[in-house]
Amino acid sequence: MPARPHRRPSPAGLALALLAALAVAPAFAAAPAASEVELIPRSALFGNPERSNAQLSPDGRYLSWLAPLRGVMNVWVAPADDPAQARAVTDDAARGIRNYVWSYRSGTLLYLRDSGGDENFHLYAVDVARPGAARDLTAYPKTRANLVRLAHRHPERILVGMNDRDAKWHDLYEVDLASGARKLVLENKDRLSGYLADGDLKIGRATRTREDGNGELLAADGRGGWKVVDTIPFEDSQTTEYEGYSDDGRTLYLTDARGRDTAALYAVDADGKRSLLLEDARADVGARLSDPVSDKVQAASVYYLRQQWKALDPAIGQDLQWLQKKLGDGEVSVASRSLDDRAWVVNYSAAEKPGATYLFRRGENERALTRLFSSRPALDGKPLVPMWPVEIPARDGKTLVSYLTLPKSADPNGDGKPDKPVPLVLFVHGGPWARDYYGYHPYAQWLANRGYASLRVNYRGSTGFGKAFVNAGDGEWAGKMHDDLIDAAGWAVERGVTKKEDVAIMGGSYGGYATLVGLTFTPDAFKCGVDIVGPSNLETLLKTIPPYWASLFEQFARRMGDPRTEAGRKQLAARSPITRVDKIDKPLLIGQGANDPRVNQAESDQIVEAMRKKNIPVTYVLFPDEGHGFARPENSMAFNAVAEGFLAQCLGGRAQPIGNDFKGSSISVPAGADGVKGLESALKTHKQEVKK
Repeated sequence: MPARPHRRPSPAGLALALLAALAVAPAFAAAPAASEVELIPRSALFGNPERSNAQLSPDGRYLSWLAPLRGVMNVWVAPADDPAQARAVTDDAARGIRNYVWSYRSGTLLYLRDSGGDENFHLYAVDVARPGAARDLTAYPKTRANLVRLAHRHPERILVGMNDRDAKWHDLYEVDLASGARKLVLENKDRLSGYLADGDLKIGRATRTREDGNGELLAADGRGGWKVVDTIPFEDSQTTEYEGYSDDGRTLYLTDARGRDTAALYAVDADGKRSLLLEDARADVGARLSDPVSDKVQAASVYYLRQQWKALDPAIGQDLQWLQKKLGDGEVSVASRSLDDRAWVVNYSAAEKPGATYLFRRGENERALTRLFSSRPALDGKPLVPMWPVEIPARDGKTLVSYLTLPKSADPNGDGKPDKPVPLVLFVHGGPWARDYYGYHPYAQWLANRGYASLRVNYRGSTGFGKAFVNAGDGEWAGKMHDDLIDAAGWAVERGVTKKEDVAIMGGSYGGYATLVGLTFTPDAFKCGVDIVGPSNLETLLKTIPPYWASLFEQFARRMGDPRTEAGRKQLAARSPITRVDKIDKPLLIGQGANDPRVNQAESDQIVEAMRKKNIPVTYVLFPDEGHGFARPENSMAFNAVAEGFLAQCLGGRAQPIGNDFKGSSISVPAGADGVKGLESALKTHKQEVKK
């Protein structure tokens, strides 16, 4: 369950909430034989990428990326004109680094790292000239750092939010990058949820969520306090957001759905005058491309079925058109730009192309594009398949933007229309205030390669499609949100993608909850299910959300059920799978991280215990060094090895033996190891190897 709506596509590897899960039942005769389609190794799909998340230093001197160091993802840096001279500048030996950014201080980059998945992310600085000597800029107990602003005109300083004084609220500090010293800028005694700063690191506005769920934009009142300058009604809270200042502080950018349905992009000047920059009737405005010096928005995207970039600056539009024509029909994104804007890092991917990174040199009269690397070269030449965006009608007329992936056995000519039915896995995204996208998806490719179709559905409550669609999910956990999933599965049956009796459900976070709902509220709809870090009891879930989500509590209460009222508690209980455990009669696999701060381990423990008391079989996989999802590739590989065997028993597809896929993982199976063929023996072998 993410802390914020995800209206913009984010680069692979930056997301904190990982979605994964799987399923169980008798053999399905139509599954392809191993001789027909090459079996793609799990290591190629779920192991560490060879390289990812490339960035340019602001001065253009260095090129950086994430790559394994002794099997753990770390930051590597090379001269921009000689990538072969790369060397690791960080030396993390635990969960690896996933989020980093260059500061404007020459040769200094910043990265975030938590401990065991607890999401108390500390902010570290590392100097390229002293690789391995990282400095913790937020070295305070139980502190979660938020990087608020970098400023190219003040390269030695940054603004950082820290919650060491009060776990619920982040105070604002200015941190000196050379010494690491912090200076208090603002003590947050006003329940501020965010800060908006300009290029001089001056706070122009702040945001706050009121106790009634409405949002506020605040300005300093000149007397040490704040005055309200704008209000965002609760019904607009998922689609309206003040997002940041231009460098000079004269322009404030805003995505706004007030008085309309989909969120449009506006520029607000110093006098409060709004200028419409981009709108679309089908979907919210999402990702932006901004000038690296002025922060002026030059292009923005709208994502309905596929992402479409709209240029606001003609020159940038010409560059984007040139790149799209040069690279192909997949997704083009600009990951990084030098301050002089003469060099860009560009990513390109498609459903059947997991991603390539390029260095784009742009001059007044010429352009040059150099391929740097593929993120997963082990997949080059493998039998990856297309993904098909589809619009599925819900029973009440709403349109569910969804993504269908078919195995080669069902669609040998690759036209997106099944020639014969195959087992289907309904893969449910987390959030629920997030959405699914087109593109390379390791689980979709994995499932297709094993002989299954997969369908990823943007059910009501998903973001990106306007506020009416988001708000239609309010109060509908295990209600109309679940009806949408059932309708999507029915659509797949009607179109010959699958048979009614051969549908499994899987997902992580909210998707894990949807899996539990599927097996308790609609037990006849699914053959089996896999829940990863999904809540089973909505009341206990809301009692244990992280303290730094205090500003979001009203969102949960009003959209799910209010645990402070009797009616709300009844609603939460009525929509909780834990209250209907006796309805489970299909195989269930559960995966959980012991340190999960969002969906505590107790959410999985309690439903496993309830099932065991009723003698209902369940396989429970627990990782002591993970949080909300499985960030360590060794743990992801281990869980997916179990899930693959589980699915093969359920749906009859192909399965690569577990083999040595437990190596390096912390896997434990507190319950049901006998429920997946080969699991007990693999655990025994793994324990023996660990003891050596």
